[in-house]
Amino acid sequence: MKRMAICGLALVAGVANAGVPFRAEARAETMHANYRVSLIGLPIGVAVADGAVGDSRYKVDLHVRLTGLAAMVSSLRMALASSGAYQGGAISPAGYATVASNSKETRTLRMAMSDGAVRQVESSPAWDDSKNPERVPITEAHKRDIIDPLSAFVMPVPEGASAVGPSACNRRVPVFDGYTRFDVTLTYVGVKEVKTNGYSGPVTICSARYVPIAGHKPSNKATQFMAENKDMNVWLAPVPNLHIVVPYRVSLMTMAGTAVIEASELRFAP
Repeated sequence: MKRMAICGLALVAGVANAGVPFRAEARAETMHANYRVSLIGLPIGVAVADGAVGDSRYKVDLHVRLTGLAAMVSSLRMALASSGAYQGGAISPAGYATVASNSKETRTLRMAMSDGAVRQVESSPAWDDSKNPERVPITEAHKRDIIDPLSAFVMPVPEGASAVGPSACNRRVPVFDGYTRFDVTLTYVGVKEVKTNGYSGPVTICSARYVPIAGHKPSNKATQFMAENKDMNVWLAPVPNLHIVVPYRVSLMTMAGTAVIEASELRFAP
């Protein structure tokens, strides 16, 4: 479930609950989304995402928790936060933090970044690569020109291009989560009209692919499955007043069946 959540976050970049205040500035836009998480059609979790993007910075916070029968099997909860600069139509992450807990343990990670490069990573319990000799080594080059998984929630669209259509999709998202380095590639499929609480309008449908690069075990069956997985797509909604798109829906085939993360509420406000 944790790996599915991370992949979902990298694709939708958000499934959570937060509410950290963000200082308003010119052209700032706030976002709030409630997501339902299901597996093979059965509800297994909820997520709420809160964020804000202004002329010079962005911030996204989120929590994820299992519900129903899934909560009886696992008490997994995740909280994530990311912030950084938003200038010239591009994002530059500065900080990323995660807390993942269940009935047995709590794991935390903090990552500091600047100019698209990782400067420092702290995790508890401490991560020991020597205990995982099969993993593809992560080099300093793998920590440059990246974004964290949650920063992928904020997807700028090139200036002069429409926020609905191919320009919203066609991109490669280079992700480093503190442990592994991977790409998510998005390719335009089409446009669809949707309606949910707070939002009614077009979304752009993108097919998605997961490309492992470093930090993973090549022999891991879940990694192999995701790398070969062609049954993944993301729906992106345009943010009013800003040249940005955010996730509305993510669907991906997992080893346990189809998982769907879909907004039951999506609101934007200045």
